[in-house]
Amino acid sequence: MRRFLRSLILSLALCPLAAIALEPVNINTADAAALQQVNGIGPAKAKAIIEYRKEHGPFATIDDLTKVPGIGEKSLAHMKPQLTAGTATTAPASTAKNNKGSKPAK
Repeated sequence: MRRFLRSLILSLALCPLAAIALEPVNINTADAAALQQVNGIGPAKAKAIIEYRKEHGPFATIDDLTKVPGIGEKSLAHMKPQLTAGTATTAPASTAKNNKGSKPAK
């Protein structure tokens, strides 16, 4: 009976970790708090990812994260299973600035 209870308690304790692992973080839509849920991404890297995304537009693939200062191949390899590039929905900042004053075509 004790063995069963120990197993049950351990299973319940690990259950939230399994839920986190099932849902990857989308690097194209995640805010800083969501990015920091990924092992290996702290506040500085989260900020760098968001800044890069604002300046250059959405990431086509997870491998594009190596273009962000401070993220190399080795660290990306550890983070990759926790990430997705999903559907790119963020427009590049330069596009948004260029279209700001334009009038719609008739």
